[in-house]
Amino acid sequence: MIQLPPIPDWNRLHPLIIHFPIALLLVAPLFVIVGAMLAPPKGRAFLTSALILMVIGTVSLFVALETGDAAGELMSQQAPVEHVLAAHEKLAETTCILFSAITAVFAHLVLLPRMLKRELSRALNASLFAAFLILYGTGVLFLVNTAHQGGRLVHEFGVETQVTLPDRPSASPPVSEASKRLIAD
Repeated sequence: MIQLPPIPDWNRLHPLIIHFPIALLLVAPLFVIVGAMLAPPKGRAFLTSALILMVIGTVSLFVALETGDAAGELMSQQAPVEHVLAAHEKLAETTCILFSAITAVFAHLVLLPRMLKRELSRALNASLFAAFLILYGTGVLFLVNTAHQGGRLVHEFGVETQVTLPDRPSASPPVSEASKRLIAD
């Protein structure tokens, strides 16, 4: 019987969580573009999908922020690492706030015409979504810069948050008999 590995502690989940908001928030504008290009009734499904992606992405940003804070407490604080970690944390907090505001603005753009039971003209709709995409680009810049600083911690300074449980030693994967024979040859 195959046994799944145990779920890591909260302070070791950051590497597993962080990629969700990045992916969701980078894909969402594609749905906005398609939704804005189609006539308002036909584009509504794409715009609603974009809103769902933004909400899930923004919520997962906050989860990533919390797991990152917990992971940061495990790190040894060396001067160059501490500087990059502080920049990463500050950017992460700003990114969370920014995407909260961006998602709220988009929710208004998508839901307000429904609540007023009045469709906007195609030209006004396209203009509003174009302006929104410029605003969204600002959020993407913060998101990418935050990810870059996190990547620097891992790839430049070798910071790791092990996904193993603290009471289990980090071991290499079991080696099959066939692999042992190949290694011996």
